[in-house]
Amino acid sequence: MQRKIEYETEVPASIDKVWELWTTESGATSFFAPKATVELAIGGRYEMLFDLDMPPGLQGGEGLKILSYLPQEMLSFEWNAPPHLPTVRDEKTWVVILFQEQSAESTLLKFTHLGWGSGGEWDQAYDYFVRAWQVVLARLVYSTTNGPIDWDNPYRPGSED
Repeated sequence: MQRKIEYETEVPASIDKVWELWTTESGATSFFAPKATVELAIGGRYEMLFDLDMPPGLQGGEGLKILSYLPQEMLSFEWNAPPHLPTVRDEKTWVVILFQEQSAESTLLKFTHLGWGSGGEWDQAYDYFVRAWQVVLARLVYSTTNGPIDWDNPYRPGSED
């Protein structure tokens, strides 16, 4: 059985707003990463940069692409391991996000991260993303009720605001 990371999160925002957050640069920088390049097209860039002080190639999710999408329904993109795991960093995994309208101001997000190898750095990357995606999704919810993340002092789930 293939490993996968799965989360369901209810986001207190319309499906149009949640879609915009994931599929535009201004949306992505409001919750996902301090800098983003999003080109909403099959094969378009989907890059999230987390450590802007590092040299190019070591800043985060670089060189990644959108695999597929259905507006307001599904988004799929490549993902890679963080720079501290160089053996598997060049191997691509993929994320699939399903968007389901619950009400005019509530969206259910079904998040799945697939494509994992096993052993060594693969296991480390998997464990890393089990935690990291929880933070990303918590920041998504936080940003819809409290405004964009302040990247100089980012919201940390479980800590005092």
